[in-house]
Amino acid sequence: MLDSGGKVLKEGLLEKRSDGLLQLWKKKRCVLTEEGLILLHPKQHDNQHQHQQQPAREHGCKIKELRFSSMKTVDCVERKGKYVYFTVVMSEGKEIDFRCPQDEVWNAEITLQMVQYKNRQAILAVKSTRQKQQLLVVQLPGHKTIKNSQTAA
Repeated sequence: MLDSGGKVLKEGLLEKRSDGLLQLWKKKRCVLTEEGLILLHPKQHDNQHQHQQQPAREHGCKIKELRFSSMKTVDCVERKGKYVYFTVVMSEGKEIDFRCPQDEVWNAEITLQMVQYKNRQAILAVKSTRQKQQLLVVQLPGHKTIKNSQTAA
């Protein structure tokens, strides 16, 4: 996603619950694009901006990409104190917990972009199906007589 030059829609800090035994909250620098959510180490984000011409992996940055194509849903779990807690559910069933200050509305932004992505994909699928159907109609022998009889009536 970083290499494709996708439009950055939002960026800032989010806290992600670790997968480890203690499940600590770790700050992540997040970049929301039209394709998904990119998670970077907070200090590596500035390094990435300095080296945008080269892939981030070449600079030793650990990058996690949560692509909308692999996302199932974003669940808002709870508003507690100054935080909103939410979970990104991936297609394979993996759940990734996040929290952010309530006024930053990351969960709403991610959900909105995911829905827009899925809508774009659905439109492309419908267009592709229609094009295939049109090609089949043109290739079917005898179709012109059916079409001509319908237009003559």
